[in-house]
Amino acid sequence: MSFLHPEFLYYMLPPLFILFGLLLTQKEAQASFFSKEVMNRLRVSANTLTLKARNALFMLIGVLLVVALAGPVIKEGKIEIKAKSSDIMIAMDISDSMLAEDVYPNRLRLAKEKALEFLRLAPNERIGVIAFAKNSYLVSPLSFDHDAVAFLLKNLDTTSITEQGTDLLSMLEVVNRSIKNESRRYILLLSDGGDKKDFSPEIAYAKKHNITVFVLAIGTKKGAPIKLSNGDFIKQNGSIIITKLNENIADLAIKTGGVYIEGVNSNKDVKSMLREIEAKAKKKELKSEEIEKYIPLFYYPVGLALLLLLIATSSMSKRKKVQVPSMFLLALLLFNAPMAKAGVLDFVDLKDAKEAYKHQNYEESAKYFDTYAKKSHSGAAYYNAGNAFYKQKKYKEALQNYKKATFSDTSQRAKNFANMGNAHARLGSEKELKSAIKAYEDSLKLHEDKAVRENLEAVKKALQKKQQKKQQKQNKNQKNKNKKDQQQQNKKNQQNKDQKNQQNKKSQQNQQNKKSKKEQNKEQQKNQQQQNKNQKSEKQKKQERKSKKQSEEEKKNQQQNEQKKQQNEEQKKQEKSKKNEQNKKEQAQKKKNKLKELKAGEKNKKDKEKKSAQAMQMQQKDMKNKMSDAEEKKWLKSLNNQKSSYLYMLNKQKPMKENSNEKPW
Repeated sequence: MSFLHPEFLYYMLPPLFILFGLLLTQKEAQASFFSKEVMNRLRVSANTLTLKARNALFMLIGVLLVVALAGPVIKEGKIEIKAKSSDIMIAMDISDSMLAEDVYPNRLRLAKEKALEFLRLAPNERIGVIAFAKNSYLVSPLSFDHDAVAFLLKNLDTTSITEQGTDLLSMLEVVNRSIKNESRRYILLLSDGGDKKDFSPEIAYAKKHNITVFVLAIGTKKGAPIKLSNGDFIKQNGSIIITKLNENIADLAIKTGGVYIEGVNSNKDVKSMLREIEAKAKKKELKSEEIEKYIPLFYYPVGLALLLLLIATSSMSKRKKVQVPSMFLLALLLFNAPMAKAGVLDFVDLKDAKEAYKHQNYEESAKYFDTYAKKSHSGAAYYNAGNAFYKQKKYKEALQNYKKATFSDTSQRAKNFANMGNAHARLGSEKELKSAIKAYEDSLKLHEDKAVRENLEAVKKALQKKQQKKQQKQNKNQKNKNKKDQQQQNKKNQQNKDQKNQQNKKSQQNQQNKKSKKEQNKEQQKNQQQQNKNQKSEKQKKQERKSKKQSEEEKKNQQQNEQKKQQNEEQKKQEKSKKNEQNKKEQAQKKKNKLKELKAGEKNKKDKEKKSAQAMQMQQKDMKNKMSDAEEKKWLKSLNNQKSSYLYMLNKQKPMKENSNEKPW
């Protein structure tokens, strides 16, 4: 036996022994006041543990726990662990034809998503990346660091390689140079196949160098035009080019021992491709290591320490009849499983529940099923409890249990929905009938049943009758309300008539009194009129005098106002004439200034023309010393071929051949 962590023994046991040594040597408080003989006579023999015995047990418990922490083990032997991997190189086509949008969002972006998904699904494989178009470059060597490989993959686009086209032979050459000292090489090719019809040179090269090609084709047979980043489409001889999926590339995969799969929008193609690669690729042993295997023994000292703890904290009597609550607690700790879904003797409860149900003792059956369902959370238990409550006509409790019951089997789910519909129908309200119809319909969707269909029709008819009765009641209530309203209106009309008759009588009396008063008033008015006439005649005379004076004053004021108006009009005319003269002078000055500006502009133009002519002469002299357009194009091509980036060119530089019929992608 050995310990995995012996440091616990070195650092924890010495202080533990010191602590309990002090406790064991300590005297009782009474021993300092009385002698041993007196203490023995005074002490009652209760057959319990003494203080020193308990402290000794506690010390032993501490020692056992420290031993458990140290990790006691027995060596079982050694196990050899081997790390194996099948090296896979992802070849990504980044030619312009991969910009076609016949798949969403386009071929290149879909191919990158497929490659990233492959990296996610194969975490234990070494994976590298090659980008190719007319030439091929190593983007990432074989690596377990999939995050770095994914970063480089995401940054690939059609501008990473300047010369466009699809050359699979150069890609195979890069794979051969990058993966050395391997008996077999595996490539996952993500491409639309280019325009080549015969892949026999590529097949011969792959067979010669033991390269297996797995092709995940990106694109469709219908094809699509190639849209550039500026929105234009690639054209040849004035017409827009349609690029399609080249199915001839399947020969390259099949004849080299690989697999050809056409890409889809989901990740099923990547998963099936990974399964094929794992089935056909031979895994290489990268690293092996021997690990010791141990049998752990820590639970023995822990169990013994718990037992001693219970003994130390209990009062153990030596009499025959002994109550041992601590031993009962130990049994609970060892044998009780609070998180268990079902107990050992649950089948007894279920048997009792079923027998009670058979003997129509539904109340007892419901109790058994309900308690078992709460323990086990079983759908069948909730279903049976619901049936028992239904038989007791406790439909609400039955519905609660039916709702908790869950089944994977469609027929059982259909039965559960049907029983829910029955419970809702038994409750009988309009709302419950509607929910019963819904439950029956859910049941029939899962499983067609004649009885359920009949129940559905019966509940629909019951719901219609209930709605009709409700409408009839509403109509009756409305009629009764109308009758009551009419009676109340008739009473009000009679009261109004009586009030009108009383008012008419009062009005007649008032009219008679008014007539007598009017006659008296007329006599008084006649007397007053005569007096007023006399007074008015005097007033009229006075007013005529005043009006004559006022008319004379008004005439004078009108004459004065007319004179003032004439003077103001003459002043305004004089001011307008002055302003017009000033405006004419200002316009004349503006014309003179414009003429001066035109003359100055003509002089400036002449000076500019002279300077531009001199500049043109100087440029012509300089152009004689510069290269021609054809030379400039050759120079740019040579610069592009020598482009430096994070892509590493491993294949040999091929001589440039001009081909007029070559397609521009």
